[in-house]
Amino acid sequence: MLQQLLYKVGIKAVQGSTDVAVNSLHIDSRSVMSNSCFIAIKGVVVDGHDFIETAIKNGAIAIIVEQLPTMLHDGITYVTVDNTGVAAGIMAHHFYNEPSAQFKLVGVTGTNGKTTVATMLYNLFTKLGYVCGLVSTVENRIAGKVFTATHTTPDAISLNKLLHQMATAHCEYVFMESSSHAIHQQRIAGLQFTGALFTNITHDHLDYHKTFDEYIRVKKSWFDGLPATAFAISNADDKRGTVMLQNTAAKKYYYSLKTLADFKGKILDNSLAGLHMLVNDVDVHFKLIGGFNAYNLLAVYGAGICLGIAKDELLIALSSIEGAEGRFEYSVSKTESIIGIVDYAHTPDALLNVLATIKNLKRGHEKVITVVGCGGNRDKAKRPIMAQVACEYSDKVILTSDNPRTENPADILKDMEAGVNVVARRKTISIADRYEAIKTAISFATADDIVLIAGKGHEKYQEINGVKHDFDDKQVLLDLFDLLEK
Repeated sequence: MLQQLLYKVGIKAVQGSTDVAVNSLHIDSRSVMSNSCFIAIKGVVVDGHDFIETAIKNGAIAIIVEQLPTMLHDGITYVTVDNTGVAAGIMAHHFYNEPSAQFKLVGVTGTNGKTTVATMLYNLFTKLGYVCGLVSTVENRIAGKVFTATHTTPDAISLNKLLHQMATAHCEYVFMESSSHAIHQQRIAGLQFTGALFTNITHDHLDYHKTFDEYIRVKKSWFDGLPATAFAISNADDKRGTVMLQNTAAKKYYYSLKTLADFKGKILDNSLAGLHMLVNDVDVHFKLIGGFNAYNLLAVYGAGICLGIAKDELLIALSSIEGAEGRFEYSVSKTESIIGIVDYAHTPDALLNVLATIKNLKRGHEKVITVVGCGGNRDKAKRPIMAQVACEYSDKVILTSDNPRTENPADILKDMEAGVNVVARRKTISIADRYEAIKTAISFATADDIVLIAGKGHEKYQEINGVKHDFDDKQVLLDLFDLLEK
């Protein structure tokens, strides 16, 4: 009944009866069917209030709004609320039988590392024998079955439907990425989190949030809303790590490589063989590579401890866990021993972390050749910074196309080229065609050189003018390596 679905929703006014049965919830008027409820959400591009008439024609019997439409229909229930985004989350949670209360839900937020940490937690707890669910940028998983992901965090109704499927599959733990967009748009409203993790925050998504302060505020608002029964884990080495948790009611924990913390790590060795670390004074070898992964491992370790796993059991299992697809995945050509690395790094900080890791992996005079682009219709301010970072840490840089979307790749490259100083121009070239850019990078490489292909990672497509074309950086790399052998 509509009345039950509206429990805890901030209702301002009701016109009509809430004593009506609702068969489904929708935020897209096109998907509305008979006896359903349409929630009119004000989105970034469109306003759901403009499609109320369409929803009613398609069979909606209840409409949730922030402002009543000028034309009201008899037999239709109109509910005015403070925020329809919040209402959608709460109502969806009720409609799908409060799925997040049926397992332990842990969310991960931050500019970089969300996918790796969430995926590692899923793999870790699966390895420990638990039935788990995963909601991530790369894919969604339910008890080992893989489902394609369309967003980092789905809309509130789709998300609760997915979580309901996880509850039905008897998942005991669910790990999910909580993006800043999802937090701001209230897609996770109504969910009951057992724990929340913060990885870091750097320059990203300013095309959406407009200012860095607003980006920080949105991330922090999630922690501010956690209950006292939850735990919150933050990166003490991030400038905003303490700020993130300063107003949370949840129990606070911190992890660090540089200072005293609840979960303290120290890197003893970092090579292509993996990370050798001390974790709370225990000597452990991990499969993952790089300082950024040392932080990811500490975050996962902290969550495992907070979820009640014994330290020794946790570290033994964690030592064999691998990262997410497209995150510092490397391959080596057979004859030339050229190292190719594919990474999702699409922010200046992420690119810096990957290149700094590569620098530490070098054992001699190997050249570092970086292929990097920036997405179209997104934050333009980071473009010159991305090129600047690439030039600073690479012997050769090829600027190329990422997902240009509806922008002209030449314009994106021009923005990136603005970050290349006079000296760096000698080692930088621009090739708009991504395949040709990667092919050129391989042709520049000689024995033992390192080729980094950054920006797309796990993605299997390139979006150009609204069309997704098949393109897989890792497969392109492997194909080009095979050509070297012929």
